[in-house]
Amino acid sequence: MKQFDVIIIGAGPAGIITGVTAKKAHPEKTMLMFKEEEKGLVPCGIPYIFHKLNSVEKNLMGPKPFIDLGGVVETDPVTDLNLEKRSVTTASGKEYGFDKLVFATGSKVVVPTFIPGYDLDRVYYIKKSYNYINRLFAEIQNLNNVVIVGGGFIGAEVAEQLAMNPNKKVTLIESESECFSKAFSAGLSKIATDELRKTRVDVRTAVKVESVNGVDDKVHSVSLSNGETISCDAVIMAIGYRPNTELARKAGLELNKRGAIKVDNYERTQEPGVCAVGDCSQTIGFLTGRSDYVMLASTATAEARVLGHNLFGVKIRKPFIGTLAVFSTEINELAMAAAGVNETTAKEANIQVLSAEFSDFDTHPDKFEETSPLSLKLYASPCDGSILGGEVWGGKSAGEIINTISLAIQKGVTVFELISFQIGSHPLLTAAPTKTILIKAAENIIDQIEKMK
Repeated sequence: MKQFDVIIIGAGPAGIITGVTAKKAHPEKTMLMFKEEEKGLVPCGIPYIFHKLNSVEKNLMGPKPFIDLGGVVETDPVTDLNLEKRSVTTASGKEYGFDKLVFATGSKVVVPTFIPGYDLDRVYYIKKSYNYINRLFAEIQNLNNVVIVGGGFIGAEVAEQLAMNPNKKVTLIESESECFSKAFSAGLSKIATDELRKTRVDVRTAVKVESVNGVDDKVHSVSLSNGETISCDAVIMAIGYRPNTELARKAGLELNKRGAIKVDNYERTQEPGVCAVGDCSQTIGFLTGRSDYVMLASTATAEARVLGHNLFGVKIRKPFIGTLAVFSTEINELAMAAAGVNETTAKEANIQVLSAEFSDFDTHPDKFEETSPLSLKLYASPCDGSILGGEVWGGKSAGEIINTISLAIQKGVTVFELISFQIGSHPLLTAAPTKTILIKAAENIIDQIEKMK
């Protein structure tokens, strides 16, 4: 049995960044990473293979940086784990020993077995698998009437991209009254859904799929809860993901109620030397301290960097307790992003917040050809003014502005501190320094706090 200091199960974003960080921090340690397929995909880039990239090969991701640092990679799925013996066994029957073990097994699509016809031919899923997506990409070329079930980020982005192909008719079915409702506030969800409706996607909200109907085991229609039947050649289910933790469960590791591996603030399980990172591991809400459900590559890689440095003892303290979900997307050239709480999530957690909104443009003056409108909504505590959340929509700079808000939340910045935030500006690159949207929103919240005194 070959022995390694570190074995990493999984070669997605969490596994790769854990391996790269750990190898840089501990170059003398031997490290082995297992992956299930020869080629890997950028998970968040999958929707764009259907039009903008128009290729699966342009969306590849792999562990080359880990290999370049001296890491070993095997394409051989791990099928068994013996914690007592501290070894793993692969599909090919090989056995490897470890000192440290990292679960980076990611997540699997939710299969709606409660919907009759879920298993018919031409019912597809957005799996994080090169082999599966490559087959889906090839087959969908000749299927022109597509129904997508689920109006979250993946479902909406896939719908938008497929509908850009002039030969495709795309219908999106979402059970909630608006798309994106699990990530955005009610207001931004409506903006996003309205924007999606401006594309060629036929968006149906507040309705459920009752059954997928087939002829000769092939999809031909879906029946909806409002009594309508929609003809189609294919159905793509995009109703979510669940932690891929069956191997951990069989080995006896503790899982939380959501099926994720329980870990501490440094991604360590209760089993000495065994860690879990990314979608397969539990997340804790940054404000509530309760079990949360955040599956983002950005979250996974942040966890992985902390774990990689601290695999052989805590060297870098993790100062921010909890997980902060930071979402972003672009629909019909409208960028939208969110971080932290909004009115809906604050109410659910019984947290008091104040909010303020400000809109302007992302250049100054606003007469340049490439200028885009830009809006921001900021959420803060009425007690001390600490920033608790934010949403930004408009031009592409929304994606980086939300990262500034995320940093402010993590560092406990208040609106009082934010108004002295020193910024750089340029006519072609930013809003005017006299009316930076983040600072103007903070000023509006300060006015509300002052009036409460």
